Amino acid sequence: MSRIAYVNGRYLPHRRAMVHVEDRGFQFADGAYEVIAVRGGGLLDEGPHLRRLHRSLSALQIAPPMSDAALKSVMRETVRRNRVSAGMLYIQVTRGSAPREFAFPATARPTLVMTARNLKPLDPKLLTDGVRVITVPDIRWARPDIKSVALLPNALGKQRAKEVGAYEAWQVDRDGNVTEGTSSNAWIVTAQDEIITRHADQGILNGVTRLGILKVAGEAGLKLIERSFSVAEAKAAREAFLTSTTNFIVPVVRIDDVNLGEGRPGKLAGRLRALYDDYVAAGGGK
Repeated sequence: MSRIAYVNGRYLPHRRAMVHVEDRGFQFADGAYEVIAVRGGGLLDEGPHLRRLHRSLSALQIAPPMSDAALKSVMRETVRRNRVSAGMLYIQVTRGSAPREFAFPATARPTLVMTARNLKPLDPKLLTDGVRVITVPDIRWARPDIKSVALLPNALGKQRAKEVGAYEAWQVDRDGNVTEGTSSNAWIVTAQDEIITRHADQGILNGVTRLGILKVAGEAGLKLIERSFSVAEAKAAREAFLTSTTNFIVPVVRIDDVNLGEGRPGKLAGRLRALYDDYVAAGGGK
């Protein structure tokens, strides 16, 4: 079945979906996006994702393209037309098309694009063997808490990880602290069973899966601390893991060239994965 994309009021074959050459998303990265996991044909954590989309659009001074009720209808129809049962929905909103000037145009209408596709199941070896991450300088702009489409620094970091055979790159600020991955949030576990992740300030994107993990971990009585941690502390940690919308929790067993613990996935990461799987199965994210 050919894929279907939604572009500004029309459902089109994926190969024919396009926006104007002067769309400001294309020329200025002037837009925001969301990626929502699809499980059993339903949208996981739809509410938190839409709230974050509105927050990003508000910060960029972009008007919502339509009401939430209409947006939800398009989201579901895009998933339905693509017959997605386990995959992802991608939503992108830009300021729209206008003659190229840096200042905001007075009359442009927001561009709304959606695509959806099934994804292959996560390779079980990633959970049983764990993954390696590398560290790279965080060269992003000063507002990564906005889910902007300006992702070139993230792409460069991900490419560097790929070139050296790593799964992800953890970005490091000028103080030597880990901010987050190029497409994930970063977590470590101390010898005292403290689960640590950076506090949600303007230096990171407050991941929706991150929020879900904080919820289930808190309900389970686990020790949670939201604070900065250095690369040195991460390499000395007993275990580590990363979280993202599409992969939930993946254990980290190596940072740069340093093995964590015994070089195998830790128990807390496995327990959190099980807790989060139960949370999703129970409809907690819907």
